[in-house]
Amino acid sequence: MAQPLDYLKETPSQTAGPYVHIGLAPGAAGFDIYDQELGKDIAGPNAAGERITVEGIVIDGTGSPIKDVLLEAWQANADGNYAHPEGGGDVEDGFRGFGRVITEFETGEWTFDTIKPGPVPGRSGATQAPHINLWVVARGINLGLNTRVYFEDEAEANAADPVLNLIEWENRRATLIAKRSDRDGKTVYRFDIRVQGDGETVFFDI
Repeated sequence: MAQPLDYLKETPSQTAGPYVHIGLAPGAAGFDIYDQELGKDIAGPNAAGERITVEGIVIDGTGSPIKDVLLEAWQANADGNYAHPEGGGDVEDGFRGFGRVITEFETGEWTFDTIKPGPVPGRSGATQAPHINLWVVARGINLGLNTRVYFEDEAEANAADPVLNLIEWENRRATLIAKRSDRDGKTVYRFDIRVQGDGETVFFDI
């Protein structure tokens, strides 16, 4: 007599947790694994362009900072070219354009150094305003969240950006604009990310 087949049950879903630090940013978790991690200098030390710092916190639906976040950044160089074979041009100055950072465990603050990107061509041929792509993952987030950092001092370019103009509610476009300040002779952009609630940051389905 044939025995009934035993089917494997679906594995329960699991949100990202503290392990992301060990696997993706081991130095922050106290593990000296790599000679050089993809850390806080996104562009690389020899990249041409205006040096900037981008900082912020990730805020949950109750208004509290999330303190175990990992962020990945991907951007073009000052000429609008990505460090990729199809990136659009020459990036021989060692420009990386990619990196990952984690939040401070005590405060939830994150920060990285880079150069301000230039405008890049969009798929339709329309020029996109200077921006940095961010991917955000943390405990309580089932799927990584994709968003963008635009710059408040690029108002004219932002107004014509084809991606920003896809956002129907104009007041929500402001959630993607980083605020500029000058601190100790350095240019700093503040970009807080709200995952839920009032002022929720716009996230993209990619």
